[in-house]
Amino acid sequence: MFSRRIFLQRRIFGMILSGKIMGIKYLRRLMKPREMDLALSRIAAEIIEDHADLGDVVLIGIRRRGIPLAERLRTKIQSISGHELPLGILDITFYRDDLSLVGTQPVVEGSHLDFQVDNKTVLLVDDVLNTGRTTRAALESVIDYGRPKRVELVVLVDRGHRELPIQADYVGKYVETAENEVVEVRVPSVDGEEGVFLTTPELLKEGGSAARKADVN
Repeated sequence: MFSRRIFLQRRIFGMILSGKIMGIKYLRRLMKPREMDLALSRIAAEIIEDHADLGDVVLIGIRRRGIPLAERLRTKIQSISGHELPLGILDITFYRDDLSLVGTQPVVEGSHLDFQVDNKTVLLVDDVLNTGRTTRAALESVIDYGRPKRVELVVLVDRGHRELPIQADYVGKYVETAENEVVEVRVPSVDGEEGVFLTTPELLKEGGSAARKADVN
């Protein structure tokens, strides 16, 4: 009922809330670049406060946008503590879990971890936490590499609608959404722009079509 009320409100006021930036059409902007940076700085400080021995901590970014977010966290943690955390990559061939699925299960491939996870505290970094299915796939992949002492989840945005009993340990921003909406995180290294936007699959398609048409012209 609550999600439906949000959806109806957005439908009614869509013309007022909607906007467009580069190739993406959106209902509203959730985070500006400055807000993203402040959220990552806060998370970095919380990680340092919660882990007395950073020598036992490793970062693993989940493709695609979890990687640049993990890189920024590592830089911030190093700037504050002087300690550079090892950084690994998990490549999950799966639409982010706030977009339409291409299959019933995510498939993990193309991972790169050049360190041991045994007896380490692993910080998994992703952009959006929604159903929890992407996180579950990442957890299973990490365990294939060894037996960590602890696995913690870091996300820039938690949008709810969980299907699995998974919660993030560090969250940049909590956002209330309707189930048919999309939280789109944009980072310069992947998208050429930065921000967090609330949109829909239909608006994303319209924005993508407009961008492709502009390229052709």
